[in-house]
Amino acid sequence: MKQAAHAVILATFLLPLLPVAAAQAGPIDRACNASPRKQKSISLCACIQRVADASLTRREQRQAARFFSDPHRAQETRQSDRPGDELFWKRYRAFGDLAERTCR
Repeated sequence: MKQAAHAVILATFLLPLLPVAAAQAGPIDRACNASPRKQKSISLCACIQRVADASLTRREQRQAARFFSDPHRAQETRQSDRPGDELFWKRYRAFGDLAERTCR
């Protein structure tokens, strides 16, 4: 009975905070947490998002987040001859390299 009371009290204080935390999650963090990959963790996805915040614009983050659900889109972007895609891909690769070194 005591545990149930503690759970209710805890939920009362924490539930109002959940939408705030979810709203603050960036596009990379949300895509990472939604991915089916076994290696993911909340802390890993948050770390990758922090690197994205420092490396990519919000627009670039949204574009990169789509790669989690559609890896073929990444391949199309990488092989594109459009100058904008080439610039994005260079920035995306630098972000990926930094995230790999930082978020181990």
